Amino acid sequence: MSATLVERIAKAVLYEGYMLYPYRPSAAKNRRRFNFGVLAPREYCEAQPTGEASSLRVECLAHGNPNSMLEVQLRFLHLASRDVVQFLAPVASLPEGRIPEHRLVPSLEIDGQLFQTWQDAVEREFTVRAPLRRLVSAPLERSFPFLGGESFDPLRGAETGFLGALLRRQEPLAGELQLSAEPLADELFKLTLHISNVSPLPNAPILSRDSALLHSFVSTHAVLHSTGARFISLLDPPPSLESAAESCQNKGVWPVLVGDQGDCHTMLASPIILYDYPQVAPESPGDLFDGAEIDEILSLRILAMTDDEKREMRHSDERARQILERTENLPEQQLMKLHGALRSLRPMKGGSS
Repeated sequence: MSATLVERIAKAVLYEGYMLYPYRPSAAKNRRRFNFGVLAPREYCEAQPTGEASSLRVECLAHGNPNSMLEVQLRFLHLASRDVVQFLAPVASLPEGRIPEHRLVPSLEIDGQLFQTWQDAVEREFTVRAPLRRLVSAPLERSFPFLGGESFDPLRGAETGFLGALLRRQEPLAGELQLSAEPLADELFKLTLHISNVSPLPNAPILSRDSALLHSFVSTHAVLHSTGARFISLLDPPPSLESAAESCQNKGVWPVLVGDQGDCHTMLASPIILYDYPQVAPESPGDLFDGAEIDEILSLRILAMTDDEKREMRHSDERARQILERTENLPEQQLMKLHGALRSLRPMKGGSS
């Protein structure tokens, strides 16, 4: 139960802001994407003081002993550009390794299907494990690379031959992780996690933000799990640990306890502000990606879209298509559940219980 709950929360954080209503590339809201948890390359941030960060820092407290094990799972999105090319003339066959003469276009329609320029994403994950005694003696330092690559997907009409193609490109990424533990008192440790984006930039680091995003970690967050140790809430620490909790300095993340209520073995360092033990609303039919999402409002707005708007949404991104089809197929009973929820009851002051 706890592992499933943690995964649902972490997945929601990973895709927070991935695509905003009205879920179309042409919408102004989706022309500047990914505002949460972006770690741009260090070289880019040093050359262009635009406010982007190249690193994050997590500090939190844990009760344990030197044999307690700590696992850190770093998670983020690795973006891929998707360009649409139109061949200057239809071709019946494609020579291997060669692309016919073409031009870049914003979109291309073939047999009623719309193909559009976009940036989609691949989930990335890097995990380290170590006992606290190892982290006290010296920081654990690891480098982690992720390869880039290119792909070419030809687009063919049923009766017209090949008319164009999708060109996908992912840039290589490189990161550095440092994890350490500092004893503060008997069986009390301060844990420090530092993540940096040191991805190489083959050209001059003067890039547009969209170009820099292809070299960035997006929606970056970390899940810390302990065996034999218990994390301390930084939002509501015991009175005796308030001073120690206040000394924890976090950069770009907000550490909160996650899992079943009262379980202190897992902490999520989130790029968005959460409370301890966040939950996905049970009546929510699925992710909507939109910051501060209100399921009922977004669902009704999706249903009210024009056919052309839905068509663009359906063909722009696989995850957007899933949102549209799920919303269009919501049974009336499920839709009514979104109208409101009673979370708790408590007696009114001066009234009867």
